[in-house]
Amino acid sequence: MRAARGLVGALVAVSLLSGTLPASAQDGGPPAKELFGAAKTAAPLATRSIGFYSRGCLAGASELPANGPAATAVRQGAQGPLWQAMRPSRDRAWGHPALIDFLERFAASVPQVSRWPGILVGDMSQPRGGPMRTGHASHQVGLDADIWLTPSPGRAFTPQERESVSATMIVRPDRLDVDRKVWTADHLAVIRAAAQDANVERIFVNAAIKKALCRDAQGDRAWLAKVRPYWGHDYHMHVRLFCPKDSPDCRPQEPPPVGDGCGSELAWWFSDEVLHPKPSPTPQKPKPPLTLADLPAACTAVLDAR
Repeated sequence: MRAARGLVGALVAVSLLSGTLPASAQDGGPPAKELFGAAKTAAPLATRSIGFYSRGCLAGASELPANGPAATAVRQGAQGPLWQAMRPSRDRAWGHPALIDFLERFAASVPQVSRWPGILVGDMSQPRGGPMRTGHASHQVGLDADIWLTPSPGRAFTPQERESVSATMIVRPDRLDVDRKVWTADHLAVIRAAAQDANVERIFVNAAIKKALCRDAQGDRAWLAKVRPYWGHDYHMHVRLFCPKDSPDCRPQEPPPVGDGCGSELAWWFSDEVLHPKPSPTPQKPKPPLTLADLPAACTAVLDAR
């Protein structure tokens, strides 16, 4: 690996001097999550998503404003921002401009299809994308966003509330279905509106939420194919966009299987194998963290850009 420059070189030097490099990363350099997690500004390069959603980076990112414009056409008269970016201390409200455009467009549509006055946006990407120090394997190329399945309260949160307010748990304690005291027709309408956007490639939710969507959806069900069950996602939907045209180095996800995903493949998520997995007889060694060498070569230039 060629000698690192700029931010990369500085962080490598600090890690070596302090002796903080994990043994598993010493040969390939420091963990990429430390390098990208330390970047505080977007790379001043032409905008493009580079690599795969879980192994890539982002050049020319845009930041989602903390608040959207005021909601003015809410059915029940509540006001407040159309969107609010949550957990600002994490500095993960960055994305490809296509993601910012989607969130703005989607937030404006939510009061029209539901009683929600707006949305709460969780993690997107870091200023230069890449692996995160905590929480996500994906969200690396600026095309993923977590949207809470909790409506905006119809007013702007205080800075303290943005850090402390929790999303609402949607899934029942036994994991077999949604909590009927929480789940409403508005949840379905909001998820459907996101899935029907032409730029959305995939939406990940807990299997219990997918089950409720399959049961409650009426009329056109084609959008259900985009909504796939995945571990976690009890409190939010994870929206993923298609690779933009300006990003030839972005690697798309495989298309979803044919059908609405409400058949036997969904039933598997409620089997004992999934809900009550048996511990492995031989503990597996954790995978070593990604290093810069594991990412597309262009990600070094993204880190170095000034």
